[in-house]
Amino acid sequence: MGKTTGFLEYERREGKVREEAERVQDFKEFHERLPLSEQQIQACRCMNCGVPFCQAGAMLAGMASGCPLHNLVPEINELVYRGRMAEAFRRLSVTHPFPEFTCRVCPALCEAACTCGYEGEAVSTKENEKAVIEYAFEHGLVSDGEPAVRTGKRVAIVGSGPSGLAAAKELNRRGHLVTVYERRDRIGGLLRYGIPNMKLDKSVIDRRIELMERAGISFVINTDIGKDIPASKLVSEYDAVVLACGASNPRDIKVPGRDAKGIRFAVDFLSEVTKSLLDTGFAKFPTELAKGKHVIVIGGGDTGNDCVGTSIRLGAKSVTQLEMMPEPPAKRLPSNSWPEWPRVLKTDYGQEEAIWKFGSDPRIYRTTVKEFIKDKKGNVKAAVLISLEPKKDPATGRMNMVPIEGSEKEVPADLVLIAAGFLGSEKYVTDDFGVELDGRTNVRTAPGEHATSRAKVYVTGDMHRGQSLVVWALSEGVGVAKQVDRDLMGYTNL
Repeated sequence: MGKTTGFLEYERREGKVREEAERVQDFKEFHERLPLSEQQIQACRCMNCGVPFCQAGAMLAGMASGCPLHNLVPEINELVYRGRMAEAFRRLSVTHPFPEFTCRVCPALCEAACTCGYEGEAVSTKENEKAVIEYAFEHGLVSDGEPAVRTGKRVAIVGSGPSGLAAAKELNRRGHLVTVYERRDRIGGLLRYGIPNMKLDKSVIDRRIELMERAGISFVINTDIGKDIPASKLVSEYDAVVLACGASNPRDIKVPGRDAKGIRFAVDFLSEVTKSLLDTGFAKFPTELAKGKHVIVIGGGDTGNDCVGTSIRLGAKSVTQLEMMPEPPAKRLPSNSWPEWPRVLKTDYGQEEAIWKFGSDPRIYRTTVKEFIKDKKGNVKAAVLISLEPKKDPATGRMNMVPIEGSEKEVPADLVLIAAGFLGSEKYVTDDFGVELDGRTNVRTAPGEHATSRAKVYVTGDMHRGQSLVVWALSEGVGVAKQVDRDLMGYTNL
């Protein structure tokens, strides 16, 4: 262990974050890196504890504790502290297909389970990993070369989000010929169009795709499997087909006035913004989408926060974010003990920017929309909000959030963004492949498996487990690659 008392001698430090006044003027990433010498000191805070919960990826109280990829965190931190960055990269690469993605967008399940965080501040594992992967790219260490031997087996992957890309990388490394189909005009799926550029610069995706193409992976864009090409064609032409289409069926809200113009699903809005930026080379911002408008975001999760930050960058007049659930506590409750995921109040970048710009937190808790009001042209002009309270359902015993009659309040609304989550896979894809679904419209498999009810067809990612984090999608992609490889070859060394 490099620095036995490091966690006692040094306080946690993070890379600089650009001030709100500067960063809302562009769509560039705003989390900067510490100098490598300072990052090494942060790595020496790792306690190398007897039970490294940071890498467990175990489910506690219904939520993950530690990294689902099982990165060997203490080993990597030790190597960073020693300045052995090339070795740190090799160690990280054994378990992690794309550290450059999670070090930007992951909520750091590893840090939430860090033993050092039990009494103090967790080790900055996420920024340590960013230092490792960026060092590797800067020094030419990331080289996904084409495998020396090909198996002759062909695998089609439908969807180029994080799970599909992870599966493609692993299967190609094994020697299978992999073709990835993407219905959009660019590769990346959720990474490309669901996450704003200020969180994940799209050049980070492009440099990885270039390496994957060099390694022999084929990418086919603007091709919607189930519409442009029937499922039967893929199943007949390939030895295996992996469905990695995501949980792309957005949850709607059904209230009077929902048909008004100006009410959109959040991911559609974020996708349009990103596509416009990419198509113009970031020379023009699509301000016409939100400038001068009163924006209401329905949903308090990461996507809702992204909508807040994006709307501010596009010149919104006001931004209000609605959250059905009560405001979380500032600190852990006794019922939410470490190393469970901390269910505490988190103020993310979008909310920070709203506080800076408008003077108050945009979030209104225990609130939903009762009705939308239209103008004469059918555009949304206002929303009637109603407060909620928790009440136990006598039939099921579950606590439900129910409206409080008489608490209605009308607020102006020119643009409404629904970020209420997703209901599962899209019907036209699952119907065309003829795969069985579970009660949540995810593709059904045996527990812990990825094979569907149709021969040669597998499933991975959000389409399999439901809407989740990028790190879980990567874990799923690695898992499905192992099963496909084993079924094709009789064994797997992945």
